[in-house]
Amino acid sequence: MDEFRTPLLVDIPPAENLNTLLAARVAAMPDATLVEHKTTPDGPWIPLSARAFDAEVVAVAKGLVAHGIQPGDHVGIMSRTRYEWTLLDFAAWAAGAVPVPLYETSSAEQVQWILTDSAARLLVVETRHHAETVAEVRAQAPALEDVLVLDDGAIESLVTAGRDVPDEEIARRRAIATTSDVATIIYTSGTTGRPKGAELTHGNFVSLTRNAVARLGVVCPPGSRTLLFMPLAHVFARFIEVLVIPAGAILGHAPDTKNLLADLATFQPTFILSVPRVFEKVYNSSEQKAAAGGKRAIFQRAAKTAIVYSRALDTPSGPSPWLRLQHRVADVLVLSKLRKALGGHAE
Repeated sequence: MDEFRTPLLVDIPPAENLNTLLAARVAAMPDATLVEHKTTPDGPWIPLSARAFDAEVVAVAKGLVAHGIQPGDHVGIMSRTRYEWTLLDFAAWAAGAVPVPLYETSSAEQVQWILTDSAARLLVVETRHHAETVAEVRAQAPALEDVLVLDDGAIESLVTAGRDVPDEEIARRRAIATTSDVATIIYTSGTTGRPKGAELTHGNFVSLTRNAVARLGVVCPPGSRTLLFMPLAHVFARFIEVLVIPAGAILGHAPDTKNLLADLATFQPTFILSVPRVFEKVYNSSEQKAAAGGKRAIFQRAAKTAIVYSRALDTPSGPSPWLRLQHRVADVLVLSKLRKALGGHAE
């Protein structure tokens, strides 16, 4: 088997974990916005500073402790991509727990398998419908002790339950994990047999995100913005969720892809990370729209020009004056419209 290796740009000390990653962001940029979230689908984006986000993380972590969660215990999260997902993720890490994602579209059989295989003690679901799905198989998941529903006030109940847990206990738990300790178990969607649980360590996330910032910081500089719409049960979405912390970037969540264009327009991300299929859909639908208007050739020429221009940017001499002119024309005719569809500020 061939092996290819790229040297790290940033070495990670063994004592680092996802909690120290957040602590460094709070220390460096305490009052700068870390998250923007909505309370209603049509409502405004509400900014939350790193300090304020950390306070909410601690409050929810205390609730997990009050529910009997011990360091190393597994906590399931079954929800669409929304602010509370990220809040629960970091709260679980602050409590020393291991979050286990479940796709919100999972069947009762899939839920039963993941809950049983991971031995999750607590499960937070988004809706009552999810809770009903869990109820069908709860008898076959003996380790599961409690199910909380986000739409029924799960976050508020956790905060209330944890009010008497001392700050010192959370500080102690935050320092337990090392780079080699498991941070999450992500179950594959699976094309053969049952989903397989992949154990990812704190070091996986910390090393990958800090090195990504060191290598690709021009994409996500401090104050940049990204909108997360992929399911957080997917590892790439979790990478983005963590990436914004060392990058100094701002994170937003889009729970419903039906509202994605509207969310892009109001959140105005400066960079967007997703799987190739999403961008293929954007490209194909845009090309079809151009073709319907009799402008397929213009669209295809603009796309070709953009590719040649992008490659030229990576050469010592850069794009020629003629190529720069072609690119400006392509931008006016096509590319600016695509950028507008992505919120107008994507770089």
